Amino acid sequence: MSDEVAKERQDISVVEGRHTSGAKALIQEGGVLPGINPRPTSKTEASSKTKSYADGKRAVLLLAHGTPGNVDEIPEYLRNVVSGRPMPQAVIEEIQHRYSLIGEPRGHSPLTDLTLEQARLLAAELGEPVYVGMRNWRPYIADTVKQMRADGVEEAAVICLAPQNSRTSVGLYRRAALAEAGGIRMDFLEGWADEPLLIEAFAERLRVVYRRLSGEVGGAVPVIFTAHSVPLRTVQPQAAAEGGPKFWPGSEATPDPYAEEARRTARLVAERVPEIVDWRFAFQSQGASGGPWIGPGVEATLDELAAEDAKALIVQPIGFLCDHVEILYDIDIAFKEYAAKLGMRLERAESLNASPLLTRALAKLARAGFARLAT
Repeated sequence: MSDEVAKERQDISVVEGRHTSGAKALIQEGGVLPGINPRPTSKTEASSKTKSYADGKRAVLLLAHGTPGNVDEIPEYLRNVVSGRPMPQAVIEEIQHRYSLIGEPRGHSPLTDLTLEQARLLAAELGEPVYVGMRNWRPYIADTVKQMRADGVEEAAVICLAPQNSRTSVGLYRRAALAEAGGIRMDFLEGWADEPLLIEAFAERLRVVYRRLSGEVGGAVPVIFTAHSVPLRTVQPQAAAEGGPKFWPGSEATPDPYAEEARRTARLVAERVPEIVDWRFAFQSQGASGGPWIGPGVEATLDELAAEDAKALIVQPIGFLCDHVEILYDIDIAFKEYAAKLGMRLERAESLNASPLLTRALAKLARAGFARLAT
């Protein structure tokens, strides 16, 4: 373990920030969240905050995909996801069904709640205000950036909570943030797929389930690392789809790094858990839109393992930082049932959610962003 990771794994004492239940209510009413501020516990602590925190001139902006609050909001949410294009009613009903099987209460994805908690932990760790903006649901990125301007923020370290850089996530989030930035100077982090603290956070979660399951079955078990699939057309131009070079759309020199970055994250995590002797990588949660999506898919990978007489395996999604429908339904229900029909037991590594190592990783990235803004 590196000295940096060992240092960052020390226990942190969390200073309570804004309670997320109030934030959740504000989102449900369609409101805009103010920045989540660390709550000083004493006058001494308050006076020790940096000048930039005291006068509110700089802040962190976390960007995420977003999720509806309940099943009834799914049609509106899906219109946002597909930019208003028509979607078959059967697809809408299937997604509503999947949401109805997850969450507490049922039908409620925890993504927004967990993202707000990640922001609260980061604000406490960093001593700076932290804002949250979502691309496809409230609080929308545009509304959050407008709120930042109204609050007098002048500089922002912007971090997309999708570590692997792609046009379908980071590129779109960046465009949405910059469109409303006005006079705010933004340092936009395009990717952090190989950040050592992120890798160790995933490895920490994986070690627990790997040692338990391998002990129960009496031997090594294979691991499938996953990331969200994307349409092939979004990561390569038409020429590539027809067999030509695979370049980022609109560029003839820069390939879309998403697939390579996702696989690199998987490889680095596997290296941190040397007990693993067999690991695979697959893309999950392919959508219903026309045209091919990048692969290989999880189902095909499960078929391969079954053909190799595997009896148990672990799935770890390394493209997601918290629980949501693609984990709680796609992995915990659909893939687990698919594996069971093949005679295999499927277990999942716990999501990062409120991982202290993830908090430290985000704080490190934010500090680096502030440093770049200062140069």
